[in-house]
Amino acid sequence: MPAVFVTATGTDIGKTFVTAGLARKLRDRGYKVAVIKPVVTGFDPKTWPECDPALLLEASGETPSLARVEAIAPWRFAAPLSPDMATRREGKSVDFAALVNFCRSEAKRAQDVFMVEGIGGLMVPFAPEATVLDLIAALRIAPLLVAGTYVGSLSHTLTALAVLREHKIQPAALVLNQSPNSAASPQETADSLRGFHPDLPIAMLRRDPAPENAAAFAKLAEIVLRG
Repeated sequence: MPAVFVTATGTDIGKTFVTAGLARKLRDRGYKVAVIKPVVTGFDPKTWPECDPALLLEASGETPSLARVEAIAPWRFAAPLSPDMATRREGKSVDFAALVNFCRSEAKRAQDVFMVEGIGGLMVPFAPEATVLDLIAALRIAPLLVAGTYVGSLSHTLTALAVLREHKIQPAALVLNQSPNSAASPQETADSLRGFHPDLPIAMLRRDPAPENAAAFAKLAEIVLRG
């Protein structure tokens, strides 16, 4: 069954935008999509309709509810921090083995396509010695790496790709999500990165609705379906 893990070079790069857009494109093609975001920080149950898991449920064709948010995001914490910091504030922790088992269990229940959205960037820690990278490695699901086009993005993106390569993880594709007020365009950013990774598929997106986004999400859907 096709599966993908959406991660990023950092926080607020656009993982949910990419995950939701890809889920909609796959649904448009007739596929049933199961999406989870197992760990969420900055969560307020009073404003749950605005949270990322609610947006993902809607994108995957479900009617969001607090119960369903809790089902696809069982680790929820109030502080808008990395999971290891947020859990310490609440006197809690993320059991990494339980996190891996939850993701595997949800994957078995999926019908056509399974998607996982991570939290923060590739190296964000869940707990001491357990990061998003470790979860990707444990699940053996190819990641989509989402990056921005802000000044400094080239270094962050090449660093993330180097870490994946070091751990023998081949990303399915790189997604360049245009950063607000960026001095560089997605195309310029892609041209620089292709010099280092000529064989890596690159999709370019704008955060606002744009005609180019439809083609980019179609490209990503094809990549995911090919496995």
